[in-house]
Amino acid sequence: MDAPPHARIAADIKQRVADGRLRPGERVPSTRQLARDWNVALATAAKALALLAREGVVVAEPRVGTVVAERPGTPAKPRPGASPEHELTRRRIVRAAIEIADAEGLSELTMRAVAGRLGAATMSLYRHVGGKDDLVMLMVDAAFAEFPLPARRPEGWRARLEASARAQWAAYRAHPWMAGATPLTRPVPSEALLQHSELALEALQETGLDATTRMYVTILIYSFVQGIAAHIELEQRARASTGITDEEWLSGQEEFMSRIMATNPAFARMIGELGGDFDLDLDRLFTFGLQSLLDGLTGLIDGS
Repeated sequence: MDAPPHARIAADIKQRVADGRLRPGERVPSTRQLARDWNVALATAAKALALLAREGVVVAEPRVGTVVAERPGTPAKPRPGASPEHELTRRRIVRAAIEIADAEGLSELTMRAVAGRLGAATMSLYRHVGGKDDLVMLMVDAAFAEFPLPARRPEGWRARLEASARAQWAAYRAHPWMAGATPLTRPVPSEALLQHSELALEALQETGLDATTRMYVTILIYSFVQGIAAHIELEQRARASTGITDEEWLSGQEEFMSRIMATNPAFARMIGELGGDFDLDLDRLFTFGLQSLLDGLTGLIDGS
């Protein structure tokens, strides 16, 4: 059975290290370069580098990039200039954790992985964060803070809700793992995320809606953005595990699609009208859904 794409990439890098084409301290190809060279998704290339890091073949050097470890094949240890324990800060730990989650997904985030990325002992991280759950909350807060609300608040409830939704979408776009880390029923205690709720509730105060409805509208906007954003990470996971794009996957479902079209006339008619020219663009879907949602709320608020 053939090895998955990310494993083949990792094996190639290890062979280059073994025969001296890549020496300790030298940079390895970037995620983007590997994706181009191997014709794979960025997530697949990132997964290959993550595998190499776990095996001690490569290490991340601040302001340099990913380089071959001094002793390939051994776990990363603190080194001068890397990240000795006395230089550890909560901010650096959170930033390293976000980088891991961005590249590999939240499921691959461990305290040990963060420590390895920083070149520090795992236990030293607990002096700054309480554990993984605490770390994830800090990551969410830091990630949302990268996309602040406009300093000058837009006029009107609709413009304010749209500004909040678009800022949240940008944050999820940059950090897809957050969609699975911010449950609706157990809100994350994030100051940056709370500012979105405050803006929405502030914007709705003068609309005539009662308190319960205002709360539902605030939750609805948040859950709409999160719901669409969840598919960003799902697609990244699918690409990483299969090595193929969604278009390539769909092209292999011709037999199934033929059966569906034979038994579902409305679906078949729609496909015919589209003429095979439909691209599920999540950004366009988000914009379409947001405008439709705000249009519906306009009717609700005008009626109130």
